[in-house]
Amino acid sequence: MSARLIDGTAVAERLRQEAARRVAAFTTLTGLAPGLATVLVGDNPASEVYVRRKRRAASEAGFIDFHHHLSASSSPGDVAAVLDDLAQDERVSGILLQLPLPAGFDRHGLVDHIPVAKDVDGLTTGSQGLLARGRPGLRPCTAAGVIDLLDETGINLEGAAAVIVGRSELVGHPAAELLLARNATVTIAHSRTRDLAEVTARADVLIAAAGIPRLITAAHIKPGAAVIDVGIHRTDTGLVGDVRFEEVAEVAGWVTPVPGGVGPMTIARLLANTIQAAEAAHARTVQPDAPSSGQ
Repeated sequence: MSARLIDGTAVAERLRQEAARRVAAFTTLTGLAPGLATVLVGDNPASEVYVRRKRRAASEAGFIDFHHHLSASSSPGDVAAVLDDLAQDERVSGILLQLPLPAGFDRHGLVDHIPVAKDVDGLTTGSQGLLARGRPGLRPCTAAGVIDLLDETGINLEGAAAVIVGRSELVGHPAAELLLARNATVTIAHSRTRDLAEVTARADVLIAAAGIPRLITAAHIKPGAAVIDVGIHRTDTGLVGDVRFEEVAEVAGWVTPVPGGVGPMTIARLLANTIQAAEAAHARTVQPDAPSSGQ
């Protein structure tokens, strides 16, 4: 293997320690620890595991845990009511509505019940608008974690050719905006892009977020490129990403493993967003005219 590994576990641990330090300082300053509210609807086993991990990490960092688990028989109105109550609760610094929601729920409509200043997932219409306009705000956790990992390589993103394979509002689009903010030249491709390998092989930075196991092969990679694999899939042989790791590692300059790459960054960035939201809310109590963008 010629590529150097980008150790997401180590980078995430540094972020978690920094978040815990800021939580301790905030608690000393204000006399009250910041709170993270998680809202889970239904009985999706994977979602239950993800929420449990987020709650545990938040508690370990010193956040107060506000968790609401609604049954699958709950109505959208029930979920909206919980979100509205949390929006008004001054003890709650950040709110996370775990996705996906059960069938029949309007994801976008419910997410938008979360105030922008408490939107620690960065998924509300308001948060995405701030991102698109390049204004301060809370950024989607996985996309922000991708940028953290790229920074770990020391690559100069200014002027770099970056290709994102995937166009979701969770990763693809926000990652593109964050790269544009760093003056990268960004192309968004996807599984239906014609001659995908021709497009990706020009990339100094390749972010694989198509949600298709082992889609990206050595033929897709420019020698020496930094490759960030956002995908994670369970197979009979274990966890794999969107990248054929063994092949790509022979060509790339940098590559993230699966597991241990992007995965740990999502929770670490959630903690960073939540303490950022708490600090901003406190600043607004001291300076009432301060902007409420979450920064």
